Amino acid sequence: MVARMCFELHRRELSELSTLMPRKIEEPAEVKDGRFCQVVGGTHSGKSGTVRDTKTSKTGHVTISVEPKNGERFKTLARNVVAAKVGDA
Repeated sequence: MVARMCFELHRRELSELSTLMPRKIEEPAEVKDGRFCQVVGGTHSGKSGTVRDTKTSKTGHVTISVEPKNGERFKTLARNVVAAKVGDA
């Protein structure tokens, strides 16, 4: 009985969290400065924000800086990101 109550409480908390998260990007676009993006892989998976800086390394890997609403930028690889077309997010 206690396990059932814990499960119900957890289910309600998850549904409340899903309403707070930004909606999923339906049609991915090219990663460009100023576009909203969601990180889908790597260390920062699950985070989202605005693309601020795009650079290509000597080895050809494209890195970007992402700035979430809280303002703390982080760097990630462009292959780990899905960008939104204008008006998606």
